[in-house]
Amino acid sequence: MTQHTAASGPLAGVTVLDITRVVAGPFCSMLLAELGATVIKVEHPDEPDYARTFPPMVEHGDDEFSAFFAQYNRNKQGITLNMKTVEGKQLLRQLVRKADILVENFRPGTMEKLGLGYEVLKQENPQLVYTAISGFGRTGPNASRPAYDNTGQAAGGLWSMNGYADRPPVRVGTIIGDLAASLYAAIGTLAALRQAERDGLGQVVDISQQDSVLTLTENAVVRYTTKGEVASPLGNDHPFVRPYGSFPCKDGYVFFGGYTDKFWRITCEMFGEPEVADDTEIDTMEKRFDPAVAERRVTPLLARWFGQYTKAELEEMAGDRVPLSAIKTIAEVVEDPHIAAREMIVNVPVAGKLVRMFGMPIKLSEAKSRDHVKAPTPGEHNAEIYARLAGLSAEEIAGLAERGVI
Repeated sequence: MTQHTAASGPLAGVTVLDITRVVAGPFCSMLLAELGATVIKVEHPDEPDYARTFPPMVEHGDDEFSAFFAQYNRNKQGITLNMKTVEGKQLLRQLVRKADILVENFRPGTMEKLGLGYEVLKQENPQLVYTAISGFGRTGPNASRPAYDNTGQAAGGLWSMNGYADRPPVRVGTIIGDLAASLYAAIGTLAALRQAERDGLGQVVDISQQDSVLTLTENAVVRYTTKGEVASPLGNDHPFVRPYGSFPCKDGYVFFGGYTDKFWRITCEMFGEPEVADDTEIDTMEKRFDPAVAERRVTPLLARWFGQYTKAELEEMAGDRVPLSAIKTIAEVVEDPHIAAREMIVNVPVAGKLVRMFGMPIKLSEAKSRDHVKAPTPGEHNAEIYARLAGLSAEEIAGLAERGVI
């Protein structure tokens, strides 16, 4: 069994019951664990989190372990619990008495059907912060609908905006609905925890994937409500800022965002053509914002300038002067010296090996670097957690296991 040392960090001493699965939820609780909380992952003894089967897998002898699962469940402890049994329900209520936070991502109403909804659990612990993540939230006509990440992208409007104007809409190339919901859940949970510690009052933190995605649509809502304009796919273009997008170079593509008059003049000088900055057709931001002018004058200029150099050469030229960045592959990002300096690739044990994963983007000046603990196997910490938080003896824990409760 993995031994967990006393956690450090701003959330040290905070106990989280994590009964979530896949990503929308596990990512939220992983962030809390990274900040020092003791996070206990709760799984059904016969039906553990099916993200454990998601690739890539890391082999160790005859066994294998999901690096995907490990990425979102590192630094947690693990127990099993069948909440459909009478004894399982009672056990969860006992654990809640010693917990500060519970995070779940079932469809709204599921916990209530189990007899374990917030109204029941707060009787056990009035200070409990109950964080619920779902596709459409706990209120509204669509609350009971099933949802995945793509549901959030579709229902939140993001899918309709992504891609190219002459092609069908394209989903964002990552599970942005799950990730955004988890981030808002972490923020809401910490706010509710602050109030619980101050006023002794717990509450429900209600997070919807659709709501979360909607807030990522930038100016699309106000464009519609003020001008009646419906956002549509623009490819790599921006709705009103130019030049601001992807441009080809000798060995790939770069992002260039030198749209202000200051940055445009520096760019012209950088490529040895300072007189271009005074060309009366493109000498102001407003003129360069015009789509026809940008296509006819600005884009060809950038293509000619950038086409002479590689991504690395352009980044070196731009330096601290203008916003220009290579559009990097994941391989290039993982090996990026700046990413390394920011400790954004960390080593996490998986199946007896160290696997490099993304690190913690929240940097606290007083926080110390930590060694990461592997994600738990199902029920790995049953004996420790049920003894410590529920006061059960070894014989009682063994009996629960025999009866399929844990």
